[in-house]
Amino acid sequence: MSHRIHNFSAGPGALPLPVLQQAQRDMTDFQGSGMSIMESSHRWPLYDQVHNEAIADISTLLGLSDDFQLLFMGGGARAQFALVPMNLLAGGSAAYVTTGRWAQGALSEGSKVGGATEIYSSAASNHDHVPQPSELSVDGDAAYLHYTSNNTVYGTQFHHLPEAGDVPLVCDMSSDILSRVIDVDRFALIYAGAQKNMGPSGVTCVIVRRDMLERCPDAIPETFNYRKMAAKNSLLNTPPVFPIYMVGLVAKHLLSLGGLEAVQAVNEHKAELLYRTIDNSGGFFRGHAREDSRSRMNVTFRLPSSELEAEFVANSEAVDMRGLKGHSSVGGLRASIYNSVPLGSVKLLVSFMEDFQASRG
Repeated sequence: MSHRIHNFSAGPGALPLPVLQQAQRDMTDFQGSGMSIMESSHRWPLYDQVHNEAIADISTLLGLSDDFQLLFMGGGARAQFALVPMNLLAGGSAAYVTTGRWAQGALSEGSKVGGATEIYSSAASNHDHVPQPSELSVDGDAAYLHYTSNNTVYGTQFHHLPEAGDVPLVCDMSSDILSRVIDVDRFALIYAGAQKNMGPSGVTCVIVRRDMLERCPDAIPETFNYRKMAAKNSLLNTPPVFPIYMVGLVAKHLLSLGGLEAVQAVNEHKAELLYRTIDNSGGFFRGHAREDSRSRMNVTFRLPSSELEAEFVANSEAVDMRGLKGHSSVGGLRASIYNSVPLGSVKLLVSFMEDFQASRG
């Protein structure tokens, strides 16, 4: 096997090794067809099987009922910042919770499309927390309530669902979908770029409650229209064939591990190891996120000085740990520990942190 690093990148993130190995085996001759899946037509019967199995397996993982339809779309989650209001505003105004860079981006795009009202922002504390249920007040006439479940930049995460009453709940789950069990029935729409926990970049998963499709106006372009994409099972135009194939392999892999209950247990354990190391460091490592809002996907922390942080990054890269430099918006360090980051990699990072503190603290 070729050399593999410990990949703590915030995205695109690590992929399961068995999935990569399966893709390698299929690369030049998919299921005896004499061609790669990347060369196949999206009208090809074998691809039709790949497409529908990916939808079925994700639906099984999430427990989707027939009230929902799963779409594969291009443009990344950022495109959905605009497509959600284009499809769902229906001339009204939507409520937005802004807890970081990507939530702010969604609000900005929503404002360009139509009515978008910010009902909560954590900017004053440098986005170190998410709101508790009692802190949100949603106008009952809002077209929907939009929030971002996990903040990759600042390392915060919702560990509860916002209470929206009868207002449809819309969520950007790009960085924590398939990492834990969720009550999908509470949502009107979920969207997620694949490149954290679902697969490679290049495809976005949209899970939409079927009654919401009635809102989609005919006036918007067809490939932007959820209702028209749903009517064609995401095959209105040529889909991103290879990323969808990879998403399907990841879904099968997660099912083989025992589903989202088992995945969640491992993710909680990985996060607990890192946060315990931070909390037991006597202040040498300082977490950015408030304790009740800590992300289990992106652990952000600081050291006593920027010089020590630079040394930490350089020394960690020397032992094959990559992607630990924090985002420029918050600085410091960030360990992204998505589904496919092995427990062994997290244990190695914890040991490295303890040794670094012992020699520099």
